[in-house]
Amino acid sequence: MREELEINIPEISEGEIIDVPEILPLMAIRDIVLFPSMVVPLFVGRPKSLKAIEEALNKDKLIALSTQKNSRIENPKPEDLYKIGTIGLILKTFNISENRLKVVVQVLSRVEIKEFLQTDPYFKVKIEPCKEKEPEIITPEIEALIRTVKENIEKLLALKGTLNSEISAVIESIEEPGRLADLITIYLKLKVKQAQNLLETLDGVERLKTISKILLQEIEITTLQNKIQAEAQEEIGRSQREYFLREQLRAIKRELGEFEDIESEIEELRKKIKKAKMPKQVEKEALKQLNRLEFMHPDSSEAAVIRNYLEWLIELPWKKSTKDILDLKHVKKVLDKDHYNLEKVKDRILEFLAVKKINPKAKGAIICFVGPPGVGKTSLGRSIAEALGRKFVRAALGGIKDEAEIRGHRRTYVGALPGRIIQGIKQAGVNNPVFLLDEIDKLCSDFHGDPAAALLEVLDPEQNKEFVDHYLDVPFDLSKVLFIATANMTEPIPKVLLDRMEVIYLSGYTFKEKLEIAKRHLLPKLLKDHGLKKKLLKISDKVILKIIEEYTFESGVRELERKLATICRKIARKLAEGEKGPFEITEENLTEYLGPPEYIEELKQEKDEIGVATGLAWTPNGGEVLYVEAVTMPGKGNLILTGHLGDIMKESAQAALSYIRSRHKELQLRPDFYTKYDIHVHVPSGAIPKDGPSAGVTIATAMISALTQKPVSKDYAMTGEITLRGKVLPVGGIKEKSLAALRKGIKKVLIPYKNAKDLEDIPKDLREQIEFIFISHLDEVIKLVIKN
Repeated sequence: MREELEINIPEISEGEIIDVPEILPLMAIRDIVLFPSMVVPLFVGRPKSLKAIEEALNKDKLIALSTQKNSRIENPKPEDLYKIGTIGLILKTFNISENRLKVVVQVLSRVEIKEFLQTDPYFKVKIEPCKEKEPEIITPEIEALIRTVKENIEKLLALKGTLNSEISAVIESIEEPGRLADLITIYLKLKVKQAQNLLETLDGVERLKTISKILLQEIEITTLQNKIQAEAQEEIGRSQREYFLREQLRAIKRELGEFEDIESEIEELRKKIKKAKMPKQVEKEALKQLNRLEFMHPDSSEAAVIRNYLEWLIELPWKKSTKDILDLKHVKKVLDKDHYNLEKVKDRILEFLAVKKINPKAKGAIICFVGPPGVGKTSLGRSIAEALGRKFVRAALGGIKDEAEIRGHRRTYVGALPGRIIQGIKQAGVNNPVFLLDEIDKLCSDFHGDPAAALLEVLDPEQNKEFVDHYLDVPFDLSKVLFIATANMTEPIPKVLLDRMEVIYLSGYTFKEKLEIAKRHLLPKLLKDHGLKKKLLKISDKVILKIIEEYTFESGVRELERKLATICRKIARKLAEGEKGPFEITEENLTEYLGPPEYIEELKQEKDEIGVATGLAWTPNGGEVLYVEAVTMPGKGNLILTGHLGDIMKESAQAALSYIRSRHKELQLRPDFYTKYDIHVHVPSGAIPKDGPSAGVTIATAMISALTQKPVSKDYAMTGEITLRGKVLPVGGIKEKSLAALRKGIKKVLIPYKNAKDLEDIPKDLREQIEFIFISHLDEVIKLVIKN
C-alpha cells in the first residue's frame, strides 16, 4: 500500500457517534502517517492488506491503520509497526485491477495497539482509544497561538497558490488546538518520523506549538523557493528573448547577403588549417574548435576567443624552416667580420655546424654566454643567426616574475596570449630560428610562479620537442631552435637550469683588443650613423688608447662607443656651424672634445715598503690592482679591518692572522706578539665595496711584513685564497687580473698552482710579457716577496 494520490478536505461535523469495537483488522501503511479528520484514498495491493479490507467490509467497515517504521519491508511483522495509529472508516472502494484496490478512508481517531491477536492471513489487533488532552478554557496565550497558526497556514497556502475560500472557511471554523493541528498536517510536507511524533503527542496545545514552528520554516523555504523560481524564469525569459532576436538578426543578415560572409569565413579558416600542415593531433583540435565556432553566434565573446586561437594555430610555422648555411669558411668569415677575437665562441659555433653537416637530424644546441656588460653577448647572437642564414629572435627576460610569461595564459582568462617562446617563434615565421634569451640571470620569482622553472622544459633538448604552451594546449616542437642565453653572472641562475646549458665565458677585452674593435667596428659604424665621411676624422691609435685608459673603465666597449660618439657629435656640430675639415684628434686637443680625464690612475708603488703588498682583484668591470696596507701599533691584539670589505674578505684576514700565530717560530715572532700589538689592515679606494677570498695571500703577506718589519718587493703582484695551514687555493679571473698587473707595469705575477690551466685564456703576446710564478703554499710567497 502506497500513500494517497490526493488528500480531500475533511467535512468537519458533529456527525453520528460510531461505536468502536475493541478488536479490529489492521492494515500496515507506508510513507504516510494519517491524522484524525483526514479523508484519504489508499491504494491497496499486498495480500495481507486486501484480506484486512475484506474483513472490515464484511463487518462494520472499521479498520486499524498503523505506519511501518521502514517502508522498504514488504511483509512487516508486529515489531515493524508503530504502536500508536488511527482508526479509519472505509467510505468507498474501487477495483483498479484483479489484485489492486483504491480505498477511500475517513480517519476517525487515535488508538494504541495493545496486542496482536493474529498475523495471518491478516493482522488482527486489540486496540484502546488514546485519551487526547484539549484545554478546558482557551486562554489569551492559546488564542494567540491559534490565530498565529491560522494566519501562517493561509500565508503558506497563498505562497503555494492553493488557498481558496472553502479552505479558509474550514480553517476558521476550528477552535480546538488539537483538531486544528491535525488538520494543518494535511498541507505540510512532513517526514514519517516527524509526523509520527505529532501523532503520538496527545496534548493538543503542545501539538499546535510544534506545528507553529514547522509552519514558520515552511514559509521561509517556500519564499526562497519562489524567489529562485522567479529568478530562473526571468533568466530563461531573457535567454529566449535574446535567442529570438538573434534569429531575427540572422534572417535579416541572410536577406542582405551579409550572412554569407560568416559562412565564407568558416570555409576560409578550414582551408587555412589544411594548408598550415599541422601535426595530426593539432589539426584535429583545430577542426574541433572550428566546428564549435560554426554553431556560435559570430558576435559572441567566446566566438572571438576561438577565432583568435585558430589564427594562432594557423600562423605558427609547424613545418616552415630555413636552410642552414653549412659552408664553414663562409660562417667563420661572417663571424670574424662582426666580432674581433672571441675565438672560443666562434669555434663552438663552427663545431655545431660541422655536426649538423654530418648529421642533419642533430638536436638544437643550448648555449649560454656569460660575461661582463658590453663585451658583445647580444650582438654575437645576431651575428650567429646571420652566419647560419637563420632568422633571429630576441626575448628580454630581465625582471620577468610570472611563469605565464614563458608558458602563456590559459584561454579561460580575458586577453590571454601565448608565452614569449611561442610569440617569438611566430614572429620568426620559422621553426628553427636563433632564439636569444637575454639576461637570463635577471629572472625573478614570486607568488605567480618561478619563470626559471618554466624554462627547464624549454632548454632541455630531450623535452622541448613537445613543449606545451598553456594557451595553445597542444605540443610544439622546439628541438630545431638554436637557443642562446646571455648572463652577466652564473650565481643567480638556478643550478638545474644552468646544468641544461653549455656555458661559454666571455672575459673582458684587453686594451689592444679594444683598440682593434674601435678601429674595425665602432668608428665606421659611428661615422655612418652621424653622416660623416671617413676622411673628415683623423684619430691615431695612441689617442684611442688614451681614451680607453683615461676616459673608460670597463670590460666591454659600451663606454668607449659613447666617448667616440661624443667626438662624432662635436665634429658634426662644427660642420653645421660652417667649419671645414678634416678634424684631427690629438692628445693635446682631446680635452676639448671629452673634457678632463675621468679615470686617473692611482700612483704606482715607487719603492719596496714595509706592510704594503700588491694584490690583484676581479671586478665586473675587469681586473684591478689593490695595494693592501698593514701597520702594527701597541695594543691588546685587536685586528682592525677597513676599506669597505665584505664578510669573506674579513674572514680571509682572520685566517691569515691565525696562520701567522701558528707559525710564529718560523717567522721569528714572539709567542705573545698578538697580545702586545693591534694590527690594522686597510685596502685603499675605501668607497668601493670589495669582497672575495682571492685577497687572502696579499693580506697575509702585508701582515707578515708589518709584524717582521721587513719590506715587500714592489715587483710582484699576487692572488690566491689561503687556508689556516697556509695552503694556496685556486681563484677566478686570472686573465683580467694579469692584464691589470700589466697595465701597472708589473711583470711578475704570483698565482695558485692549480690556476696554471687558465693561462691558455690569455693572448700569447701578452702571456710572453708576464712572468707567471706558481705557488701552492704561503711559505713560498714569503721567501719570494719579503726581503731580508
